[in-house]
Amino acid sequence: MTSGLAILAIGFVLGMRHATDPDHVIAISTIVSRERSIVKAGLIGILWGVGHTLTILVVGAGIIVFDLAIPTRVGLTMEFSVGLMLILLGVLNLTGAMGWISEKFSPAHPQVTGSHAHVHEHDSQLHLHWHSHSPEREHHGESLTPPEWLDGTSTRLSMFHTLRPLFVGLVHGLAGSAAVALLVLSTIREPRWAILYLLIFGIGTIAGMMLITAAIALPFSFAGYKFAWLNKGLIVGSGVLSLAFGFFVCYQIGFVDGLFTNHPNWTPS
Repeated sequence: MTSGLAILAIGFVLGMRHATDPDHVIAISTIVSRERSIVKAGLIGILWGVGHTLTILVVGAGIIVFDLAIPTRVGLTMEFSVGLMLILLGVLNLTGAMGWISEKFSPAHPQVTGSHAHVHEHDSQLHLHWHSHSPEREHHGESLTPPEWLDGTSTRLSMFHTLRPLFVGLVHGLAGSAAVALLVLSTIREPRWAILYLLIFGIGTIAGMMLITAAIALPFSFAGYKFAWLNKGLIVGSGVLSLAFGFFVCYQIGFVDGLFTNHPNWTPS
């Protein structure tokens, strides 16, 4: 029992370390690059970790319990999907499409019926004001109570912001599930303990990614409020890094490891 608990504790630590893999950090940085709330960034990290853990559990349990063997090309394809996802995230950031999609599914300026309204800032506080250009009326009319979406303390995420990191985590988990499961099998022979290890490993990954996303959001949060040009530079930088690393992964998997050749070679890692 003592050795079993020690192995589970090691699994938690390894899960936290697994969250720091370059492809994980690069992918999540493109997601939180437009996020100014550290709390929301942490929630995004948790969602990524949940998606990653779900795939690890499903695929890993299949390998452990049913002794599934993943064909070489299938394994390479799973890892190749990570490169494609990194390229997509980079393109979305660099073209501004990520911001457009975020605005579309989680608008910063909701529709207001009646008179024209706009967001206004006084004493570092955002407000929603009626706005009139009529010369006989006061330029700024009656102030409205800021809606919940405008409250900086709100930690709710829209459906798009919830599904995006969850999907990215699922893809990353798909690519790494075989390696984790095979590592567990080489150490733990009891299926129940092996699956429990995968769960603890996943919880460690969730905790690690939550801390990473919160840390990544710090410079974006500071730059977003103080230096707009620096915030834009950080967004572009995360997009370029994701795009470049995505092409590197695709080349490595596609040609070096042989996904697109007649002699594929796959070692789960």
